[in-house]
Amino acid sequence: MKYVDLDATVNGQSGVISPTAYLAELPNLDLPTEAHAFATDPNHYDFYSQRCVKDLQLEATRFNDEALDLHFRHNCWKHEEDLHIAYRGVSSLILATDPEESWLGNTVVLDEILPHPLGCSHEIGFRTGTLTIICRDLTATWVPANCPDQPTSRS
Repeated sequence: MKYVDLDATVNGQSGVISPTAYLAELPNLDLPTEAHAFATDPNHYDFYSQRCVKDLQLEATRFNDEALDLHFRHNCWKHEEDLHIAYRGVSSLILATDPEESWLGNTVVLDEILPHPLGCSHEIGFRTGTLTIICRDLTATWVPANCPDQPTSRS
């Protein structure tokens, strides 16, 4: 990732995940409309938010022509919704992971969306590896999840 630091040092503590540099650069990035909306959502990089991408798990993928759909499953202790991302005009898909590891079920650490001559690049950092998609634009949709262990109200 160019700006998101997955191994930052903050207040003397190393090994911290920090989107600070990315959030500072984000207002200067010319992103496609829907990618911009997803990246600039105030909850996206708020680790305490139910709509932060951290700790989601990649559950399913579907590729059709120039479209890619990713389904991320919620973490019952943090999220009340699943996340679906639909990519349109996909021109590149790069998976960098250990061949011994399955990328389905892999847990998201953080992500970064950057401008690209063909639209945007979306790099998703997982606990084991990364997935980078180059596309014209993407649409992120949060949908209610079924989480039986989750409390019905938050205090």
